[in-house]
Amino acid sequence: MKKLDESEIIKIFQKGFGKKDSESEDVEIFHLGKNKIVAKTDTLVESTDIPSKMKLSDASRKSVVACVSDFAAKGVKPRYGMISINLPKTISHSKINAIVSGFKKACREFDISIIGGDTNGGKEIVLNVCLFGTTDKIVTRKGSKKGDLIFVTGPFGYTSAGLAMLLGKKKGKRVFIKKAIESVIKPNPKLSFGIKNKKYFSSSMDSSDGLSTTLNEMSNQSKNKFIINKIPFSKDLEDHAKSYKSNLYNMVFNGGEEYEFVFTASPKYKKIIERNATILKTKIIEIGHVTSGKEVYIEKNNKLTRLKDAGWKHF
Repeated sequence: MKKLDESEIIKIFQKGFGKKDSESEDVEIFHLGKNKIVAKTDTLVESTDIPSKMKLSDASRKSVVACVSDFAAKGVKPRYGMISINLPKTISHSKINAIVSGFKKACREFDISIIGGDTNGGKEIVLNVCLFGTTDKIVTRKGSKKGDLIFVTGPFGYTSAGLAMLLGKKKGKRVFIKKAIESVIKPNPKLSFGIKNKKYFSSSMDSSDGLSTTLNEMSNQSKNKFIINKIPFSKDLEDHAKSYKSNLYNMVFNGGEEYEFVFTASPKYKKIIERNATILKTKIIEIGHVTSGKEVYIEKNNKLTRLKDAGWKHF
């Protein structure tokens, strides 16, 4: 029996609800009267998403961040939320307080009001967050045009190194270890930057499933070729990869969990976007450009190498 992947499972659900195959976005949009509502839900499961060395307060904050990051990529402010939790019957009072503390911290950080939720019992901790906002429009994944520049909020690769350290598989220099682990347990979605620059983006997408996945999805939906001529990593990550014989490109393109986003924009908006990035203290990196064709390629020494989608897969 063939193992189902995530896209096939989604298609089964779409068919079940009578919906035609449609291009995915980071958020869902629907109308309620004259209001255009934006919604996003995300789930963290203890056995697959929460490393044993991660504090529960950081995990619950991260479950909110996972949704906020998608709002950031779409240029929308999340305003309200609902939280559902699954908890083992043996869970302690202190652990529940830690979970509440993380939720509370995230909601204060991003100015979100929690309006309700649900609790249930089970074998492990499961945190589900659903956020809501309103907007006139979102930045889609498919809007890039020939001649656009490709940017990321970044750099990438730290989460791959940090997760390996949390799982006890890799070591490193003390300063780098702290930086890498914090990238995993305390991600920082660029919400203000996304909202402020929304009108300048031609397309945008959250990168949490891996940079290679994001670039391929945006290229595919826009029906354009993406040429990547600058790999978005920092010198300390490169040094770490060399010292511990790690694949630098794999860490940068396929690690995932960065909660940064990729966006495209016309060259005429470059200075405005860079100025806003400076004002908001947001690091952005220009990594390439859009041209006619299809798929994603890395350009090095005037040679093009296909960048395949090798990011995170849930199944």
